Amino acid sequence: MISVNVLTYNGEKLIGPCLKSVSKQTYPQIEVLIIDNDSKDKSVEKVRETKIKFPLRIIENKENIGFAAGHNQGIRESRGEYVFCLNQDIVLEKDFIEKIVERMEKDEKIGAIQGRLYKIDDINNPRKEIIDTTGLLMFKNRRVVNRGQGERENGQYNESEEIFGADGAAPIYRRKALEDVKINNEYFDESFFCYKEDIDLSWRMRVFGWKIVYEPKAVGYHLRGAGETATTKTAEIIRQRRKISSFAKLHSFKNQRLMQIKNEMPSLFFGQFFS
Repeated sequence: MISVNVLTYNGEKLIGPCLKSVSKQTYPQIEVLIIDNDSKDKSVEKVRETKIKFPLRIIENKENIGFAAGHNQGIRESRGEYVFCLNQDIVLEKDFIEKIVERMEKDEKIGAIQGRLYKIDDINNPRKEIIDTTGLLMFKNRRVVNRGQGERENGQYNESEEIFGADGAAPIYRRKALEDVKINNEYFDESFFCYKEDIDLSWRMRVFGWKIVYEPKAVGYHLRGAGETATTKTAEIIRQRRKISSFAKLHSFKNQRLMQIKNEMPSLFFGQFFS
């Protein structure tokens, strides 16, 4: 069984299409868990009125406890062999989960899988035009980007392959791997609150010897709020960062350093940096 854990926050206009796409999944063994982080709109009401064919539970938090703590709560409360941490701003093609589970079951050392996500502007009108992500890519200087982000679809990234990490918008984890790498009963590091916790978890899984794989046959669509391209050009990087809020910049800066302190291996860093 796979547990689809959806973390919601003021997602009244998004959660309906997201849940409907989950309900259309061809894979039969699914449970759905909604973790609401004290939404101020009608997110929870929208969940209750959306009819889906799989068992559904709702956790209503009395405060916004963040991405990491919210998903940790869902992981602990769910029961599936695989855990799908799904954003509320994503819709899936009907065989997304089927393709992921099929790939997972081919190799027991896969700890996480990244599907092929396209960037969209309208959650009700998904199109395969612009790539959102095909997984996390880390450079020698430890900058991490979403591979392929902003590229126009042209038949690239069509091979299933091992990657550095799974983006936090729609990662699927093997529960055995999550239990193996957790620290103080935390899967995502709750000191991060938000931003880069997905990179931290991917890095930790790799340190522990788990594989992270990209599966192009699993297709979804993401109404991403930040991030445009996976550019390496300094001027373009600066331009994109100017669009990021002060809140996001603060947490991104803090969490980047914390992540490196936790996971970095000096011999590997210096060996790669000067190679």
